[in-house]
Amino acid sequence: MSIPVELPKLADAIARYRFAYLMTASEHGAPHVVAVVPVLQGGELAVSNTGRRTRENAQRQSAVGLVWPPQSESDYSLIVDGTAAVSGELLRITPTRAVLHRPAPSAQPKAGGCASDCVELIARAGAER
Repeated sequence: MSIPVELPKLADAIARYRFAYLMTASEHGAPHVVAVVPVLQGGELAVSNTGRRTRENAQRQSAVGLVWPPQSESDYSLIVDGTAAVSGELLRITPTRAVLHRPAPSAQPKAGGCASDCVELIARAGAER
């Protein structure tokens, strides 16, 4: 089953944050994290001025993650999974899932075993709601 990407919600969420951390994986699987300012353009997140290592990692393994950190402890982090394509020094990321995430006020896991307070913005394709 295919679930449509709800880009208007993602655009509104991104507008509340200053920057994100882009995560790629090296050829040995080690994480590589850089601070970026993605811009939503035509259904993709465009990241300009990426470094050589980030581009090489994305070409080798297109699955990437972005995390916009919260402004305060009570705010949500925005987490986006996506598929990256390299175009010169530009990285174009197609979002596949997005969620607002923060630790739950209580340490008791909710149904499904998650002990966090999550709000899904974009469901993973094929996932049931």
